[in-house]
Amino acid sequence: MTTLKGENIYLRALEPEDLVFLYDIENDEAIWEVSNTQTPYSKHILRQYLQNAHQDIFEAKQLRLVISNFKHEALGLIDVFDFDFKHARAGVGILIKDQENRGKGYSKEALKLLMNYTFSHLQLHQLYCNVSEDNEASIKLFSGLGFKKIGLKKDWNLINGSYKGEYLFQFINS
Repeated sequence: MTTLKGENIYLRALEPEDLVFLYDIENDEAIWEVSNTQTPYSKHILRQYLQNAHQDIFEAKQLRLVISNFKHEALGLIDVFDFDFKHARAGVGILIKDQENRGKGYSKEALKLLMNYTFSHLQLHQLYCNVSEDNEASIKLFSGLGFKKIGLKKDWNLINGSYKGEYLFQFINS
């Protein structure tokens, strides 16, 4: 599908072979803050998740795609969540797994591809995201692609004993 192919990366569905990749991401405590994860995931649970990952977005209300380079290496994940067909909106989240792959434009390219896909194929009217007030990289990413900061949820998340605010960003497809 050319909609999900860029110059340096492409977005693809999850495969059973992604088990170890997914296991490493879901159990990396350094990124639990971003995903609101509280406990580790077993390979058994993730294997079951992968078996059901084929569910249609209209049924599951979410879509998780793997960000891959053209060497077919998985670099990260991009998620559509809280898909609301009636109101034509959904949330979006993105993660590049390894530090050495961050800052190379993969997130920007993946988000552009996802935006094009959700607006052209799913006929969404808007996307939104939640970003911790100290996540400068994500603030720059979403702002740079036209998402507007529409509010701050003060003391929204308890992280390591301290509360952090969370910005709400919104992109309306006009």
